[in-house]
Amino acid sequence: MKAVERWHSSRLEQWVGVARWGGYGRPVLVFPTAGGDAEEIERFGLVDALGGLLGAGRIKVYSVDSISGRSWLRNEDPRHAIWLQNQFDRFLVDEVMPLIRAECNDGGIEIVTAGASIGAFWALELITRHPDLVRTAVCMSGTFDLSPWRHGHWSDDFYFSSPLDFVPGLDGWQLDQLRRRFIVLSCGGGRWENPDESWRMADVLGAKGVPNRVDQWGGEWDHDWPTWRAMLPLYLDDLAG
Repeated sequence: MKAVERWHSSRLEQWVGVARWGGYGRPVLVFPTAGGDAEEIERFGLVDALGGLLGAGRIKVYSVDSISGRSWLRNEDPRHAIWLQNQFDRFLVDEVMPLIRAECNDGGIEIVTAGASIGAFWALELITRHPDLVRTAVCMSGTFDLSPWRHGHWSDDFYFSSPLDFVPGLDGWQLDQLRRRFIVLSCGGGRWENPDESWRMADVLGAKGVPNRVDQWGGEWDHDWPTWRAMLPLYLDDLAG
């Protein structure tokens, strides 16, 4: 079962697409790569790779357009891209999360986030910033340091949407909740991969007592879809319940 819809988000000031696959099961919000749309994960075979879990009713998969990632890729005014970065978070929390929870009759903390490359950034951003809404994140081949793209510009919008920057300062209820969550940081050892990004993020999380695990696969696993098609079903089989 597949459904796709689009609506105009006042938070993002543009149209955005949301897709979902499956009838019931644990809701999993999978983010596309930087330039991708809501259906990218289907075109590149990731939905098919999750077919066993979908068919068994263990998961229901959602995805959204990469609004923030596209802005960075288009080399827009970094001040606008930084603003959009934070607005994308508000879009996810105020528009997408209520849709997922309503469809899945979710009265508790049930959502899993996942993604590769920039998608891994957003899977991590959502669980670290909103641990009351997300229980587990699967971050594959993550790109977590966005500072080279902001060209020296800085604002609270960037700080509060960049886990590398805001996690070291977390305290109170947000940190307490996050310490009860779990984050997987997986990466390959092959072409175009940068395992240092995952290890750096793990160090930041570990310093705050946030449960996480780095899984570095072998040199035959590149920064590419075959790697992520192998990774995600494996982790979701273990973590999605």
